[in-house]
Amino acid sequence: MSPTNRPGVSVISDATRRARIAVRQGLAADHRHPDIGSATKAMSAWHSTEPASVHLGIAARTEAPSLVDVDAALYEERSLVKMLAMRRTVFAFPRTLVPAARASSGARVAAQTRTGLHKTLRDHAITRDPDDWTDGVQRDVLAALSDGIPLSSKEIGAAVPEVARRVPIGTGRSWESTTALTPQVLALLSASGHIMRGPNAGDWRRPAPLWTTPEHWLGAPLAPVSEREGYAVLVAAWLSSFGPGTEADLVWWLGSTKGAVRTALADIDAVPVLLEGDTPGWSAPEDDLRDLDAADVGPWAALLPALDPATMGWRDRAFYLDPAYVPLLFDSAGNGAQTAWVNGRIVGTWVMDDQDRVRVVLCDPDLRSGERALLDVEAERLATLLDGQRISSPYTSALASGKSLSP
Repeated sequence: MSPTNRPGVSVISDATRRARIAVRQGLAADHRHPDIGSATKAMSAWHSTEPASVHLGIAARTEAPSLVDVDAALYEERSLVKMLAMRRTVFAFPRTLVPAARASSGARVAAQTRTGLHKTLRDHAITRDPDDWTDGVQRDVLAALSDGIPLSSKEIGAAVPEVARRVPIGTGRSWESTTALTPQVLALLSASGHIMRGPNAGDWRRPAPLWTTPEHWLGAPLAPVSEREGYAVLVAAWLSSFGPGTEADLVWWLGSTKGAVRTALADIDAVPVLLEGDTPGWSAPEDDLRDLDAADVGPWAALLPALDPATMGWRDRAFYLDPAYVPLLFDSAGNGAQTAWVNGRIVGTWVMDDQDRVRVVLCDPDLRSGERALLDVEAERLATLLDGQRISSPYTSALASGKSLSP
């Protein structure tokens, strides 16, 4: 049976999904959000492994972008809170989502991290009782942070020497070295919600987090939420920001299991739909599923940072990204670089030249002049925002390095 012959099930075209990105996520100029709060609600969370991505992602979606205002939201108002969660990635969440993220994806990452830490402790004969060692270190770290003064990872290691204990890696290989247990311990304690990233000792482009506790940073411990409730909250948020989408999209975004996703979809009464190609999908129950297309939105373009949530929001990206472009814009681990969008499709990347100008590099140079003009406007807008401050990222695309599509 064709999708159009399935009674009661809405069919969502790829064109409608692209138009929804423009409107819902505020990427089209006429649909930008008035402030950081509304932009954040529209996106659910910001990837912040790269600190600049939060600032530039918000700037791309707001009417009067300000890097200073984003810093204020993160470190003064604390309406955005950084936390290790989905897929062992640092996200900046609105405060309302932090308890749900900790209880679901955060708890899953914490369990995986604890298992890995315990293997390290056993492999290097550090203790015969990894649980007791871990619980003791947790108590000591929390004691070191109990006065409310945020500490760097180095300062935590000085206060709790067991955290800074070094173990060998690459034994017998050319790159043999040692590494501290600090990253594993802090990842475990942050994913489980015992500690969190507080002030940034670097600037907005460079990560140098100081660590504190939820009680000191947010004024209270994180509210208790069950794992099931946490997943339901995050799935509802994702559908509002990125839906309709597939079960596979949700499993990937959450770094979770099919079982957890299916339970959450049932818990929130998600609505089954069909995506283009007769693909089963899901929509939020309150969603307006009326068709949108490019004519409803008008021409638009956007320049987005590395790991932007629009680039990374779906597992199945063919409706906005030509599969041939993937090796040009994503690394082997699936991390998306800086991207250039036109009318709901990724068409290239952007770089800064030696004169600090923003320059767009296209995957396929055959864009119409009007589309190039849209990108030029966004390049000027971004250059004005940066005002000579250079952006560098480990997630540099092959396209930016000079690779092109094979003839």
